[in-house]
Amino acid sequence: MCHDDSVPEDAEHLPGAVGGVTRVGRTVRRPTGPWTPAVHELLTFLDHEGLRGVPALHGLDAEGREVLEHVEGRGVPIDREVVLDTVLEEAVAWLRDYHDLVEGFRPSGRRTWRGGEAELADGQIICHNDPGAYNWIIQGGHFVAMIDWDMAGPGRAIDDLAFLAWTAVPLYREIPAADVARRLDILVDAYGEWGPMTVLDAVVERMSTAADRIEAGQARGDQGFVNLGLLGEPQRTRDRVAAFRERIPAIEAEL
Repeated sequence: MCHDDSVPEDAEHLPGAVGGVTRVGRTVRRPTGPWTPAVHELLTFLDHEGLRGVPALHGLDAEGREVLEHVEGRGVPIDREVVLDTVLEEAVAWLRDYHDLVEGFRPSGRRTWRGGEAELADGQIICHNDPGAYNWIIQGGHFVAMIDWDMAGPGRAIDDLAFLAWTAVPLYREIPAADVARRLDILVDAYGEWGPMTVLDAVVERMSTAADRIEAGQARGDQGFVNLGLLGEPQRTRDRVAAFRERIPAIEAEL
C-alpha cells in the first residue's frame, strides 16, 4: 500500500515528536524503521477489530514515510497541564479496552520491534509502551485518541498502566500527595485490575526500564532516542524516579 502523491506546499512540521512528524492535509507522515512492519501489522489488527482512538493507517508515501490519519484535537503539554480527572478516567478506560482487545493479537514467531527482535512470551501482550499523556489527543474536553505507536512491542499490561500513571497522574513531578492518592484511585478504578500500591511499585520498575531503553537506543544510534538526549535523557528520568521513590511514603499515607 503506497501513496505516490508528492508533498504539498502546505506541509507542516509538528513539534514535539522525537522522530520528526509532518502534517499534510488530513494525514501525518512519520519516518519508518525496521519496526514499521510489525507496528503496521498491529495497527491493521486494531482497525479490523474496530478499536476507537487509534489513527487510521494509510500505508507509505512516495518518500517511504508512513501515512496516518491526522486526528483533530490538541495534545497535552504535560509540564504545564494536569489533565482533568474525567480525561484521566477516559484514557485509562481506553487503555483497558486496548489491552483486552490486543490479547487476541498473538503473532507467531519473532517480530522486529523498536526495542529489537522479540517474540511474545506467556503473560505478555503487545503494549503501546509509550502511552504518556503527551501522546493523547483531547477534543472538546475528552480523550479521543492515543497516537505515536512506533514504540509498541511485547510487555506486561501493568507496565503500560504504570507508564500512563507516570505522566498523567502525574507521578514524575511533585503535586500534593492527597491529589496523587485521589487520582491513583481514579486510575485503578477505571482499569479495574490492580490496587494503587501495586501500580506504585510497577512505576518504579517501568520507568527505570524506560531509562535503560533510552540509553540502549542512543547506543545503537536510533535517532528518536538520540533526540531525547537533547532533553537530558535518560538521566532526567533516572533523577525523577529517584525523587519519586522519596515521595512514595507520603503518597501511601494518603491512600
